[in-house]
Amino acid sequence: MQLGHLWEAVRGFDYRVAIDVLAIAWLLYRLLLLAKGTRAWQIIGGLAVFVAAVLLSDWLNLYALNWLLRQAFPLGPVAIVILFLPELRQALEQFGRLGFWGKSLGLTAKEDMTRVMQTINAVVAAVSTMSVKRIGALLVFERETRLDNIIATGTVINADATSELLSTIFYKGTPLHDGAVIIRGHRVVAAGCTLPLTASPRVDANVHTRHKAALGMSEESDAVVVVVSEETGTISIAVEGKLLRGLRDDTLRERLCQMLNVNDSAGPRSTIGQVASRFGDAIKTVRTRNSE
Repeated sequence: MQLGHLWEAVRGFDYRVAIDVLAIAWLLYRLLLLAKGTRAWQIIGGLAVFVAAVLLSDWLNLYALNWLLRQAFPLGPVAIVILFLPELRQALEQFGRLGFWGKSLGLTAKEDMTRVMQTINAVVAAVSTMSVKRIGALLVFERETRLDNIIATGTVINADATSELLSTIFYKGTPLHDGAVIIRGHRVVAAGCTLPLTASPRVDANVHTRHKAALGMSEESDAVVVVVSEETGTISIAVEGKLLRGLRDDTLRERLCQMLNVNDSAGPRSTIGQVASRFGDAIKTVRTRNSE
């Protein structure tokens, strides 16, 4: 009798429903792939909090608050289009690329830490030379947030990061020296890229355009931006909307290793060396605040 019921259920199963469900699940999977590592994640989180607030206010009988929140519902489709306009444009572009369909949502393989450490050493060496020669530079280390929209504003290079390559890119007179370099893992992805300027009113009027671009990039993503001042040769790092100025070579290497989660193979320095280095950094920072 049970086998008969099972056979009837199988015969009555509509395969089109299964295809419909699988198609929707697959589409959502691809959309999540597209949003992964972008600001869309934060927007989706904000929308989730908004919906939760509506449901919670209704459950707690907070009539005025619930009514006020529900007034935003008629604007929902328009607001979503406005909020996700860059991502929607990118989605249409990505859907037309064959490479997109082979991506996986699983965690990407971690970069070879040895090569990333070599990249950090190459950046420190190049930045040190440019600091002495007063050559301005902007180097952006990509982390979780992908910077494809920033890369699109520059020239694709896709080469291993070496101090010689970086010094050549930022050499005065070259076509790409005014823009920013984007570093992904151990490779220079693009150069001559345009970064967004910070609009924060807290930024000192004496901060120049290159540093404003570094701050703007760090505000809109989780990237780590290294800046070399063309006027003073000061080395700085912009991260999470904050600017750390007056860094020495060893301090720069230490900071980059911390922010990029790389173990410094050179080993820990002595306590005296750390204190002396940080004391020198503090004095250099005080001196450069008035001159830059």
